[in-house]
Amino acid sequence: MNFIFVSLQRINTDRESTSIGLAKELAKNHRVLYVNPPIDRKTYFSDQVDPYIKAHIDAIKNKDEKLVELYPNLWMLNPHIILESINWIPSDAVFSAFNWLNNKWFAKEIKTALIKLEFKSFVLINDKDIFRSFYLKELLKPELYVYLDRDYTLGVDYWRKHGLKHEPKLIKKADTVVCNSYDFTKRAKQYNENSFYIGNGYDHVLYNDDQNFPMPEDLKNIPRPIIGYVGALSSLRLNVDMIAEIALLKSDWSFVLIGPEDEVFSKSIVHSISNIYYLGKKDKEIAPFYVKHFDICINPQLINDITIGNFPLKVNEYLALGKPVVATITNPMKEVFREQVYLAANTSGYIEQISKALKEDKPELHSSRKEFIRNFRWEKITSVLLECLNKTREAKAV
Repeated sequence: MNFIFVSLQRINTDRESTSIGLAKELAKNHRVLYVNPPIDRKTYFSDQVDPYIKAHIDAIKNKDEKLVELYPNLWMLNPHIILESINWIPSDAVFSAFNWLNNKWFAKEIKTALIKLEFKSFVLINDKDIFRSFYLKELLKPELYVYLDRDYTLGVDYWRKHGLKHEPKLIKKADTVVCNSYDFTKRAKQYNENSFYIGNGYDHVLYNDDQNFPMPEDLKNIPRPIIGYVGALSSLRLNVDMIAEIALLKSDWSFVLIGPEDEVFSKSIVHSISNIYYLGKKDKEIAPFYVKHFDICINPQLINDITIGNFPLKVNEYLALGKPVVATITNPMKEVFREQVYLAANTSGYIEQISKALKEDKPELHSSRKEFIRNFRWEKITSVLLECLNKTREAKAV
């Protein structure tokens, strides 16, 4: 089979996602084209972009090859078109007209790659690209059009502005919708009965506890116990105040935070507390070395529309190394992980559950966590995806 992914996230980055994990796993037995998000005019002329977007812009300026084979059966397309920046347009009708033009230009780039790869029939998987890929079903005419719902982007102002109208329409016209949480599945079923839960995966090669993980140098002098978090330090998702409160109340614990931080986080109180250690952003290849040497892993999320139904991939990674996990009580934590993680709702709850996890920790629990999380390897999640596609294909044939 041939697969095309369009996504909000580029594949040549140091962050994992549901779409990237699925694309890499599918490429073991199928041919896959992963299309990086195209650059819009505002971004093209901005100097405030991350290094991966900057590399894409440089590739456009240098007229580099658009289509690159990353691995056997897996290609990356870096579109060279510059789309118009249109989200500022207040009128939905005018926005839709310009969005149609953006989609046509985007589809033209993809069609050129399809000709080169000789993809005549294919499954198109749209990973939350609500606007730029809104009309790709009509323009590319895939065998199956799949909408991948794996995050609540409408909780962010940029996506809410036109997304409140566009995403339900996109879900309705998809041949099938696959979701990585039960909350997203319930929401999708309001618009499309052909919606399925597939779960979320993790890289079991990278997070393989059978390998040796030497302690990183910048962890060696941090007093134990070490309570650690690896991931984006986003003030929209993480409870900054709660992290600070716990650290102030438990000065005998060390808190290690790893990952890129947003502006709010960078200016927060956590940087002035002596037992909080911010170690910066680390390459995803060495992240397991840090997780392995944490005594407790945490996911101290805020409770809001963005987080309440989100299935955090990092919890899979923590458990894959057998680590005790204390996480905020969200729906996926209750529905999927209740027996495997310690759940808390506030500062006192986190202190209680971290204390309990430290006291109870033993090798038998490490083994049970690792055994449980084997069900969330990408090969398993991908097999569920393919079952959903087969059901949809059979239903269309009737």
